[in-house]
Amino acid sequence: MSKRKFLKASIRLMAGIAVFTSPLFSWVRFVQAGLQKMILPKNFPRKDLIHKNPADLDTRNLNITPLDDFKTMGVSDHKTDLNTWRLSIEGRVEHPLALTYSEIHALPAFERNVLLICPGFFANNGRWKGISLAPLLQKAGIKHGATLVAFSGPEGPYEKTESFNLKDVLSNEIFLAYGVNGKPLPIKHGFPLRVVAQGLYGFRWVKYVHKVRVD
Repeated sequence: MSKRKFLKASIRLMAGIAVFTSPLFSWVRFVQAGLQKMILPKNFPRKDLIHKNPADLDTRNLNITPLDDFKTMGVSDHKTDLNTWRLSIEGRVEHPLALTYSEIHALPAFERNVLLICPGFFANNGRWKGISLAPLLQKAGIKHGATLVAFSGPEGPYEKTESFNLKDVLSNEIFLAYGVNGKPLPIKHGFPLRVVAQGLYGFRWVKYVHKVRVD
């Protein structure tokens, strides 16, 4: 290959790399990913959702499941004493926090429709109300190098922990709910707090959360 041809080929390669790494191309890839999701009609049967991946579904039109029809798995009778309960935020943070239930309710709240699928068993499409972890983690001071956020609950022998990417928590793809469908979160669904993880299966939606750890 001549020097001129080599230079031309190199320029074309660099131009291609620039396009693929540009913000515009990133936005196009994001839109394409959204377009690949299955848009569910309003009355799509819940029984036909139980074998689907929530990450592949666009649920903007889907009916909200009545709370009386919500199903659940795992521990469903854990009792929390709000007089002693605290939500702790610890790990790779500068200033660990411990918040009461009242302090959590005093924080800015938001609501979002998110579909919970327990594969092979049930699907609940709820309107979840809760808090963003972003301002709390910023207040705690995330230490350099942290990449994960782990949620644990309930306290005691049945505790389980699930970890999520820090960026998904900061962007509110993962948040903590204390209400659903306009009502306080029922005990069997994780009172006082449960994880809501958009696009992820229900077994990762930790109930009875009492601890958030940054790793």
